Amino acid sequence: MSLFLLVFFLLYGGMHFYGYRKLCGAFPLSTTAAICLFLLMALMVCAPILVRLAERKGLETLAVLLAYTGYTWMGLLFLFFVTSITIDVGCLLARLGGAMFWKNSALPLPNGRQAFVAALLISAGAVLYGYFEALSVRTERVVIPTSKLPGSIARFTIVQISDVHLGLIVGSDRLKRILGKIAEVGPDMLVSTGDLVDGQMDDLDNLVDELRKVNPRYGKFAVTGNHEFYAGIDHSMDFTRRAGFTVLHNSMVDVGGVLTVAGVDDPAGRAFGKPAVPEREVLEKAPRERFLVLLKHRPAVARESAGLFDLQLSGHVHKGQIFPFGIVTRLFYPVGTGFLPLDGSCSLYVSRGTGTWGPPIRFLAPPEVTVIELVNAGKE
Repeated sequence: MSLFLLVFFLLYGGMHFYGYRKLCGAFPLSTTAAICLFLLMALMVCAPILVRLAERKGLETLAVLLAYTGYTWMGLLFLFFVTSITIDVGCLLARLGGAMFWKNSALPLPNGRQAFVAALLISAGAVLYGYFEALSVRTERVVIPTSKLPGSIARFTIVQISDVHLGLIVGSDRLKRILGKIAEVGPDMLVSTGDLVDGQMDDLDNLVDELRKVNPRYGKFAVTGNHEFYAGIDHSMDFTRRAGFTVLHNSMVDVGGVLTVAGVDDPAGRAFGKPAVPEREVLEKAPRERFLVLLKHRPAVARESAGLFDLQLSGHVHKGQIFPFGIVTRLFYPVGTGFLPLDGSCSLYVSRGTGTWGPPIRFLAPPEVTVIELVNAGKE
């Protein structure tokens, strides 16, 4: 965690320095204005920490204000950084091309002020679009034929939510949108693949009540994500259980004689004193003749688990949440998002996530509620 915070603040601080230099180059500032801008940026760099501190002290109004302001600024700055770099590289390539092929003509390239304003307007437009995209929850459907369902079951529907991040930003209104999508499907089983909770507020009872209204015939199951540990594992698990979920801590259960569902804890728990349990130890006890769904927050497929599950459901990566950050997540989790057949008869589905972390926006990575339909191959 310490290393993560160090890297985060170095990168985030560097982005602020880049933005500061770009603004000063486009619009020369007085000493007073430069100092005010520096202090504002320093506040924005520290905003994620200030949000947590305000939340822990029970200062909910201040925490919400800091969260919306600080995290929206984070999204805007990231998009500005990417857009501005793209413009700079484009101008450099144009100059090189002009020098090589059009030696006697000057290309009409933007000056520093024009480039800054263009990058800012494009970024602001992307933030505005991304805010509404984050509210537009989509339903993704996957159909998986299998011969492992009992003869009496022709079709079994699982709905997956992941990375909802209930807390200061994702609250009752967003949750109702998500639950509305689930109600339209009427699933046999609901699963949460981690990061359901991302807040330390005590006043989450209204969200518990909303989640408790969803009662699939075969139950609701959840596993921990990394943010359950960051928000406080006891607090997070109490919320999840009160919401009606059975939490699977490196364990598995029989689901009405239809299938088996197993769940493993997120490895973030090791930093919080949660002992690691080899995934294979959990899975090898399951009956091979029954369809096994593995709930695992991070989309990493363990080699030792090959052949021990039929479908792994994961999340965590958000598809980057804000394009082109998905390129970075692919470096750590090269499987991407969506459905992926694996070696043998098993497969992996990686959700784009149902809520948002940090910036309350999604850009070219819309949130999803995933509907997995297991179809009895013998009934088709």
